[in-house]
Amino acid sequence: MSRPHSPARAHFERATAEHRAATTTPADRVNANAYELMLLKLAEDKRGLSSIQSIERRAEAKRALLPSYAPWVAGALANESGVQDDVLITVMVWSIDTGDLDTALNIAAYAIEHKLVMPDQYKRQTGCLIAEEVAEFALKAAEITPEITSKLWIVNDLTANEDMPDEVRAKLLKAIGYGLAGGESIDDKRAALDHLKRALALHEKVGVKKDIEKLEREIKNLADDAGAAGAGG
Repeated sequence: MSRPHSPARAHFERATAEHRAATTTPADRVNANAYELMLLKLAEDKRGLSSIQSIERRAEAKRALLPSYAPWVAGALANESGVQDDVLITVMVWSIDTGDLDTALNIAAYAIEHKLVMPDQYKRQTGCLIAEEVAEFALKAAEITPEITSKLWIVNDLTANEDMPDEVRAKLLKAIGYGLAGGESIDDKRAALDHLKRALALHEKVGVKKDIEKLEREIKNLADDAGAAGAGG
């Protein structure tokens, strides 16, 4: 037995149906048929993925599947219709899973602008999922590189006005803080400290207390070194 749609999901499906009914032309019918075909393809691909138990192997399978969705994504983003598109949203999630953050964030910006909602199997709102999934991707990386940090900044800006649990926002701030902490300048360290302190204020169990203490020592040492160099000069 299928799970009932959420009120938000039901509203969007109703609005989408009303919009399509009001604007039906031969071209619209072609687009609707194309969307139905893509949904069938997506369902088939999901069935294949569900048989893979390994998360790593599942990510590899998604990576192999994603190019087949690229034309649909390009068309949807170029069309700017703003109509609910479960194929597009699923590709966004898969792109995060496979580390293709450029594609994921292009779709995320569109999804947030047009207030697209997550398909029912996802338990979170769109902005919340984007923030949490990208933050978790960064935190699992061997190193939060400047490139990843730049993507985290984009996510922070995109989701600044999105409602989400404090622990999710804290996780994103933690990831940004870790990325900034890798910088060598005292300004980077101070910015990292600010983000980690804010993360801790939002969620006490975010796991940054020792990192804050370490950064405070590093900042003090850098300030002392700068003072000594200035006095010596």
